Amino acid sequence: MIGLDTNVLIRYIMQDDIKQSPLATRIVESLTAESPGFVPLVAIVEMAWVLSSAYELSRSQLIEAFEALLRTKELVVERGETVWKGLRLLQRSGGDFADCLIACSAEAAGCAKTMTFNRGAARNGGMTLAS
Repeated sequence: MIGLDTNVLIRYIMQDDIKQSPLATRIVESLTAESPGFVPLVAIVEMAWVLSSAYELSRSQLIEAFEALLRTKELVVERGETVWKGLRLLQRSGGDFADCLIACSAEAAGCAKTMTFNRGAARNGGMTLAS
């Protein structure tokens, strides 16, 4: 198994760099179910931010990209079940993906609730507003 950094995944998904995209394609397409690529949870959060802010992908495009990533048998996504839950919360709530993932990660760790000062995260991200 080899680890994959955010920039390799972004170049593979977006195919937007004449030099790096072909290299990313070669790396990703060389992976197999027996020798998969590992996608760290931090890379998932970075990807969400880059794809939505720099590439202006819509919420539905972002969800579609992550669903494809999670379904790829040549990739192992760290805490994949938690990422799936975060995506489902994102679909239902209209919140921010990072907030949804934080709440789902805390729940997976056995937390009864996740406290926040962020009103949006409390309203749409499954957290509890600290007051």
